[in-house]
Amino acid sequence: MYRASDRVDNEEWIGRLEAACTELDLDDEACATATDLFLSGIPDEERSKPATAAASLYAAALIRGQERPQSAVADAMGVSRLSVQSNWKSLLETAGFSPPTW
Repeated sequence: MYRASDRVDNEEWIGRLEAACTELDLDDEACATATDLFLSGIPDEERSKPATAAASLYAAALIRGQERPQSAVADAMGVSRLSVQSNWKSLLETAGFSPPTW
């Protein structure tokens, strides 16, 4: 869970998530889920936020049945595919989901 002030403090990242959702043609539910995942696991270090935001977006697309390639999500968020790959499973687990085993 996150505080309302987290949303205000991270407006820039929420805006980036929303822009990436549009670029990837994800619906509002997927975008809202990505925002919730990001705000629930905001890293302390500013340099970790891009990877966390991208991983949140990838995980949200999976949760909402709108899977997109990791490389497409990484490109939309301006990070490497490895950033998405190495962070999305832990975000799902932290949120109480079981990551797929494929």
